[in-house]
Amino acid sequence: MNSQTLKNHQAHHSGICAIIGPPNSGKSTLLNLFLGQKLSIVTPKPQTTRNRISGILTCEDAQVLFLDTPGIHKSEKALNRMIVNIAWQTLAEADLILFVLDGSRYSGDRAMSRLERDLSPVFKRLKSHFQPLLLAINKIDLIGSRPRLLPLIEHLAGIFPQAEIVPISALNAEHTTELLRLLIQKLPVNLPIFPEDQLSTLPMRFFAAEIIREKLILVLNQEIPYSIAVEIESWQEIPEKNLTEVHAVIYVARQNHKQIVIGKQGSRLKQVGREARLELSSILEQRIHLELWVKVKPNWYENRSFLQELLPESGLT
Repeated sequence: MNSQTLKNHQAHHSGICAIIGPPNSGKSTLLNLFLGQKLSIVTPKPQTTRNRISGILTCEDAQVLFLDTPGIHKSEKALNRMIVNIAWQTLAEADLILFVLDGSRYSGDRAMSRLERDLSPVFKRLKSHFQPLLLAINKIDLIGSRPRLLPLIEHLAGIFPQAEIVPISALNAEHTTELLRLLIQKLPVNLPIFPEDQLSTLPMRFFAAEIIREKLILVLNQEIPYSIAVEIESWQEIPEKNLTEVHAVIYVARQNHKQIVIGKQGSRLKQVGREARLELSSILEQRIHLELWVKVKPNWYENRSFLQELLPESGLT
């Protein structure tokens, strides 16, 4: 996103924007677009984001701390409850809420009944928050006729009469500059909080684990992507060699999953390691030595103490 397009404001705005919405609505794609580089992992799988991802956009007259949250969905599994807790807890810290939903899912026949079934409890809870609200109807590039959006816009306007509603395509950057202008205008007039060159409040080792997990999801395709967790065991920077050594553990829930991740003669694990190493090397602009191990931790996604260690922001008790 070109900061030169954002110079029309009279004062400097600064604050926190929570990006929230159902799984696979395009929240992470939108965050990466705003920042002008990949920060949040993106895959075709719903519920890819497990923790909140912070991204800092700094331009001449604004600074926005975006918090990209996991997709809100209903589930009885401990991992999924933890994921949803992260999303809702994030709203308490925000100056502004940006709700993103998939417009292609809620256009056409019986769309409004589908919307009510999917999101009525979410909307009810969202209305209890006091912050300004922006509604982004994403994926309009997938809708053949734009008038098909009108019932959805009217329905949302009836639920949230004070909210701004902007149809966008995060994938094609359609109307996203307009959305960002509105977003900045709704933030408090404030001085910058973070240094101009800071991109996130999270450490690089967090993003390393996320990059490894993304490569696993893409390589494994339809097999076991939700039964995998990644933890960085060690991170050592060696400046004199322009090298960072990273040791990571991939946890799987069952013994037979371990061989699936490793692949025939280690082929899958090698592919994941190679792709993750190349991306990390590009981001850090240095050589990366990456070691991956696969360990079995039975049903780790139902293990509360492990989940608390893995994602401490969940608030799971």
